[in-house]
Amino acid sequence: MTRVTTADLDRLEFRAVQSGDHVDVALELLGLANSVDADSEISRAEIFVRAGEQWEMAQEFERASAAYQRAIDDGGVTIIDARALQAGALLELDLIDSAYAQLERLRAEGPRNLPTYIHIAETLQAHDDLKGAHTWATLGIERFRHQDVSLYVHDLLMELVRTRFRIRMDLGLPEDAFDRLLDG
Repeated sequence: MTRVTTADLDRLEFRAVQSGDHVDVALELLGLANSVDADSEISRAEIFVRAGEQWEMAQEFERASAAYQRAIDDGGVTIIDARALQAGALLELDLIDSAYAQLERLRAEGPRNLPTYIHIAETLQAHDDLKGAHTWATLGIERFRHQDVSLYVHDLLMELVRTRFRIRMDLGLPEDAFDRLLDG
């Protein structure tokens, strides 16, 4: 069994950026996920997510979706909910109904963190679903606007507010109270 640290993942991802060889890094990450200790600093599910991200950078969306499914099946904690990431990969594969079904399941349970809401809003925006992106950004702000107890959470909330602002402008919607959060 293997212990995996944040530094280990940083090294692998840096190597992928330097070399452009996302496939090899994705394969290495999958190997790590399959052999990681239960008490590792990084969860098995997060390593599957990171492998999926590498597959996406290699434009291998089917493989990315499969890696995200492994993270979902594992059930471990991830920075961004693997279901949101899988929905993005499914959109890239033009499996629109499957992607939105995944997002609907996620909405029913309520994503647990701001990075997931940010990812969904940005993904939908990138796929020209501005109304859906606006809805997800609004849901995230509504859920977390009174929970910015740390600088990290505050910064993530402001990132989501800025994302929503840009989407709102693209939609031609009038200014609202959430836009005023940027003033504070």
